[in-house]
Amino acid sequence: MGPISSSMEVEVFGNPFVTDPFAFLHSRKRLAYGNEERAPMTTSGERIASRCVCCQSDNLQKSPAILMPFIAKRTFGWEPAEITEDWNLHDIKTGMAYPLCNSVRCACCGLVFLDIRFNDSEMASLYSGYRGKEYTALRERFEPGYASRAVIIAQGATHIPKVEAFLSAYVNSRPRLLDWGGDTGFNTPFKSQCSVFHVYDISNQPVVDGASRVDKRTVEGTDYDLIVLSHVLEHLPYPDDAISEIASVMKPETVLYIEIPHEDLMRLNHGATDTHTKKKYWHEHINFFTQDSLLALLERCGLRALGMQSIEAEGGGKHWHILSIACSLQPPNVNTLADSAS
Repeated sequence: MGPISSSMEVEVFGNPFVTDPFAFLHSRKRLAYGNEERAPMTTSGERIASRCVCCQSDNLQKSPAILMPFIAKRTFGWEPAEITEDWNLHDIKTGMAYPLCNSVRCACCGLVFLDIRFNDSEMASLYSGYRGKEYTALRERFEPGYASRAVIIAQGATHIPKVEAFLSAYVNSRPRLLDWGGDTGFNTPFKSQCSVFHVYDISNQPVVDGASRVDKRTVEGTDYDLIVLSHVLEHLPYPDDAISEIASVMKPETVLYIEIPHEDLMRLNHGATDTHTKKKYWHEHINFFTQDSLLALLERCGLRALGMQSIEAEGGGKHWHILSIACSLQPPNVNTLADSAS
C-alpha cells in the first residue's frame, strides 16, 4: 500500500488527546469467533513479544533502546542509576544507567513496537490516576515543564472538524454515538449533534453536557451508528484485545472510528526497513503503527477499512499528524483495503 493522503508529529511524550488507556484493562476476556480462517491471537500475555502484535508474524528485527525514566519509575519502581568508580565494576563503564529494552520492527507489516509487554498490574500502575496530581508531580520530576504542557493539553483538540468531515461520508448527521474509552467525552466528534451520546469508560469523571456514562450491558443492548476509539491503541500491550471486544458489540451497520498518532518516524520513513534502529527510547506510546500494520490488525479482528487519512493537528505551538480510519465488520468474501494494496 502506498502513502496515504495527508492534509500536511512532533514526537510528544504522551499524545495530547488520549483519554483513558486504562479503560480496557478491566476486561481481558478472549472472544470466540465463528470464522475459522481468522488468524489466532496468541501473543496476549507474553512478557517479551515473540510475534508482531498486529499481524502475528515472527519475522522481527530488534535494536537496543531504553525505557524513559518516568515510565520505568511509574511502571516498575525503577530509578536511573549513576555507576561510579566505587561500584567496582571493572568491566562496565561509569556513567548513567537506564533500563534497557528493544525496539522491534515487524518485517511483514512494518509495526515498530516496544518488546516489553506490560501486564495488567503494570498498566494499572502507569495509568491509574492518569494526569492527576500524583501522576503530574512524578512526571514533572523526570520531565521538567510537563505540568505546564498539561495545562495546554486540557484545552482540548482542534482537529475535530476535520474528523467530522472525514466521517460524514460514512455516518449520518445525527448518529447514535458511543465513545469507547472517551473519558468525559470532551473531544468526541459529533458530540453536539448526535441523537445518542454514550461514553463507556471506567473513569469517574463527570461527562460533558448531553452525554451519558453507560455500562457494558447498555452498550450491548444499544445499536450504534458510530463507535469512537481515539488515541488508545498506541498505549496498549495487546491492541487486538480492545478491538475484538468492540467488534463483539458492533452491528453490521456500525462504523468504528479509530484515531492514533501518525508518528513522524513512520510517516516520514514510509517503506523504510530500518525504522526500529532510529527508535532509541520508549515512553507511553509503545506501538508505532504503519498503515499496513493497522489494516492487518483490523483484519485479524474481523473488521474491514472503509477509508483512511492523515490529519494535521496542532496545539500549544506544536504540530503533529493523526492517522484516522473508519471501519466496519467484515462481511464474508469482501475485499479489504489491505487486499487492494497487495
